[in-house]
Amino acid sequence: MIKKGFDCEKYVELQTRHIRERIDQFGGKLYLEFGGKLFDDFHASRVLPGFKPSIKIDMLSEMKDEAEIVIVISSNDIEKNKVRGDLGITYDQDVLRLIDAFRACGLFVGSVVLTQYNSQPAAVAFQKRLESLGLTTYKHYPIEGYPSNVKHIVSEQGYGKNEFIETSHRLVVVTAPGPGSGKMAVCLSQLYHEHLRGLESGYAKFETFPIWNLPLKHPVNIAYEAATADLDDLNCIDPFHLEAYGVQTVNYNRDVEIFPVLNVIFERIKGESPYKSPTDMGVNMAGNAICDDEACRAAAKQEIIRRYYEALCQQRKGMGEDSAVYKIEILMNQLGISADDRVVTVAANKRAEETGAPAAAIELPDGTIVTGKTSSLLGASSAMLLNALKTLAGIDDNVLLMSPNVIEPIQDLKLQHLGNNNPRLHTDEILIALSVCAVTDKNARLALDQLKKLSGCEMHSSVLLSQVDEKLLKRLGINLTCEPRYQTKKLYHS
Repeated sequence: MIKKGFDCEKYVELQTRHIRERIDQFGGKLYLEFGGKLFDDFHASRVLPGFKPSIKIDMLSEMKDEAEIVIVISSNDIEKNKVRGDLGITYDQDVLRLIDAFRACGLFVGSVVLTQYNSQPAAVAFQKRLESLGLTTYKHYPIEGYPSNVKHIVSEQGYGKNEFIETSHRLVVVTAPGPGSGKMAVCLSQLYHEHLRGLESGYAKFETFPIWNLPLKHPVNIAYEAATADLDDLNCIDPFHLEAYGVQTVNYNRDVEIFPVLNVIFERIKGESPYKSPTDMGVNMAGNAICDDEACRAAAKQEIIRRYYEALCQQRKGMGEDSAVYKIEILMNQLGISADDRVVTVAANKRAEETGAPAAAIELPDGTIVTGKTSSLLGASSAMLLNALKTLAGIDDNVLLMSPNVIEPIQDLKLQHLGNNNPRLHTDEILIALSVCAVTDKNARLALDQLKKLSGCEMHSSVLLSQVDEKLLKRLGINLTCEPRYQTKKLYHS
């Protein structure tokens, strides 16, 4: 049973108040660089039990009369068809998705900014598409010597070349489909242009992780390092904050490294810098809403193990670096944890060893471990899923939710007509078959009604799963990990 460690109501109250205070600090106008995921922040919900994946949008919705959204996308990313790894869609597609999502929440999207614009054909086409949809677009250009040549950056040939973004609200949330889009540069460019116009405005940064007022080696902060193991991000003590205030706070290396340059840019734009440290720039209040530190520590340790398996699987698929695996191993050693501290891992591997075939295990909300084995009819994940639903529904293990007479025609369809070599049913096929059975069978209906209880459950497979199974299990909200091995020795795996 996962204990609640984070108070969402307190977080929203603290966060909205703090942002409003920062707006007032700068005379009533703030450009807020929003890092991380505004929607579906599942990493935060896993390491801070009780954190709603949509809580940041809920917080902004509390301020919707004061806020507008500016979405930033790099023209280079458009040209390269850069894809979001978690969603499998290109950055330009994600801009449209984000606009729809913001509007559905009642938030005003003011404009889209194309950064690093150099008339790239794909960027030109995307701008035309946006404008045909009635969206205002602006172009920001590459600046020679960025970010070190401050004199050139803060000039008519630097920020001065960028188009000024017309905004109408006191809080301007600057966000992007992914990192490296140029959010900070857009904010600072706006400060430059508004200063020339005699307007007062300020800049702040919203990043959930690392949490600045937790210890450097707190598992929640270490989990952030594990999540970014494939990048060069490292948590560190903010030396500028320590020097200015004599207080230890946590930041990450890129913000610490760029802060001296930012300070000079602020000074050239406004005459003086409003901040003494990178920590000063932040407005995140997540650390103040933790209500059970031990629960968050335990959850973060589990997340680190999940990230370890993810790195191992990416390495096995030829899509990840050895360095990411080694880095997470070091982090696990620092906390004294191992893969065996994930109970479903032990259960799945034990079941696989007993049966001599792939197996899977899931931990239900009350802590019960349910396993599934490979059979002639079902894959291990499908068997586990049915067993879990039966357990949650209180249905006796001997009761068949679906008879072989239902499963065999589906197998025949797969083998004889759809060109499949594997007769066993995937998880999506099992749920469709179960739905059909539920029309006439009360046990099948009762089992289907348990699906929502699987969200947040932990699961492990003794082999890498097919894309179909992996996507479906994640859509159910299950926290899935796999051993870094394939079920067969084939070279191609779909």
